[in-house]
Amino acid sequence: MAHAIRIKRIYEAPARSDGARVLVDRIWPRGVKRENAELDLWLKDVAPSTELRKWFGHEPERFAEFARRYRHELDGNPEPLAELRKLGEGRNLTLLYSAHDERHNQAVVLAEYLAERD
Repeated sequence: MAHAIRIKRIYEAPARSDGARVLVDRIWPRGVKRENAELDLWLKDVAPSTELRKWFGHEPERFAEFARRYRHELDGNPEPLAELRKLGEGRNLTLLYSAHDERHNQAVVLAEYLAERD
């Protein structure tokens, strides 16, 4: 798969070292113009379901349960994961997210999930 899997807020400037840049949010981030995002892919289908996202509400105390439920969703959704793996072949893969919390978000869970299955 990828040389390295990284996570980064979409509001941070793109870098050459990002490799493939993939937005993993279901909703387009506020204040970001599509032409400025420098994305390789917006992969909505790998994001948590709307129901799970709303339940989590970015409450840190719910993160462990959110991660468990999100991993369960990922287990049943192999197509977008295969797309991510293919995009990251031979280069870095940067998962972009818009949440303010850099430790409690879906990109953290997704990066761990992908790394565990390499």
